[in-house]
Amino acid sequence: MTGQGEAAVILKARYEVQRYRALGLLPAGCPASGDVYIRSSTLQRTQATANAYSSAAFPGCDVPVETLKNRDVLFSFPSHKASEAEKARNRQEALTALGGDLQQAQQRLQPQISLLKNAVCEKDRPCPAFEQPWVLKSWSNGGLAIVGLDTLAAMAETIRLAWSENQPLDKVAFGHADSAADVGKLMPLLTAKYDFTNDLPSAARRGGSVLMGQIAKAMKPGKQQDAPPDVRWLLYVASDINISYLRTLLNFTWQQGDYPRGNIPPGGSLVFERWQDTQSRQRYLRIYFQSQSLDQIRHLTPLSADNPLMIAEWHFPGCKNTPAGTLCLYDSSLEHISENIDHSWLEPVSYP
Repeated sequence: MTGQGEAAVILKARYEVQRYRALGLLPAGCPASGDVYIRSSTLQRTQATANAYSSAAFPGCDVPVETLKNRDVLFSFPSHKASEAEKARNRQEALTALGGDLQQAQQRLQPQISLLKNAVCEKDRPCPAFEQPWVLKSWSNGGLAIVGLDTLAAMAETIRLAWSENQPLDKVAFGHADSAADVGKLMPLLTAKYDFTNDLPSAARRGGSVLMGQIAKAMKPGKQQDAPPDVRWLLYVASDINISYLRTLLNFTWQQGDYPRGNIPPGGSLVFERWQDTQSRQRYLRIYFQSQSLDQIRHLTPLSADNPLMIAEWHFPGCKNTPAGTLCLYDSSLEHISENIDHSWLEPVSYP
């Protein structure tokens, strides 16, 4: 994680903890034992993000960040080999998302491909990454990749990161992106990559069921077997791929600001909140995705009520809009969450 990225995370963490204190969820000062639990995946950048979050939200409190030394089943795609039947099913889901044919999808996306090509390739010079036919590839563990598209998606993500890193304009897409809107127009192929390889039912069940199962247990008060700590604020720090699996299990997507549909910016978070009506005692869940805008990250804009995070609310029939956000009935929400967890992929989760 870069210094710019760390500074953006610090701003977000301070904003979030201030909100939870204002709502009465967290006390002022250092949290007590049982108030907060933070766990990071084993990736270096997520550990750095988690440590920045902890130090910014609770300065001087030494709130620990738990990280396993080896593979953490909470955040890992199962590593054992997929059967040929599983691979075939995954490929068919990808082809369905593609519209039935990979080459036709590549042709359909030519306007977006051309925009990116014009931004990164020299005029009248060979630029082979944009000319090769895409190839759908299956990994031994059942994961999917699209050779060709993955390269273009990485280019689009690099442009987003250059903007977020506050690089000079001549360094962002070689001077072809003068605004956040320009950057957003160069990013749709990153959305396509997720649509065709990550945001698929089988991939999400295999890669996201363990984490979603722990979140579902966290939503239920009281001690449970193989459950996360029963705390006021449970914070899992993972990758954008983990979020993509969870949102697919929820049938949830979003479009925020200048980002293309479904984009998961650095520091973006999928939030699950328990609410209760103080008069009727009816319980609710609120689920939403929140992130900083391209310009908020680039300029390290302090967050406040007048300059808040961007929020997209999850909903399904029966949810209602309230001053607190979109609230969904507790029992039916938990049922909706749990019915998409594939129990055949669940593994025991240990908490140090």
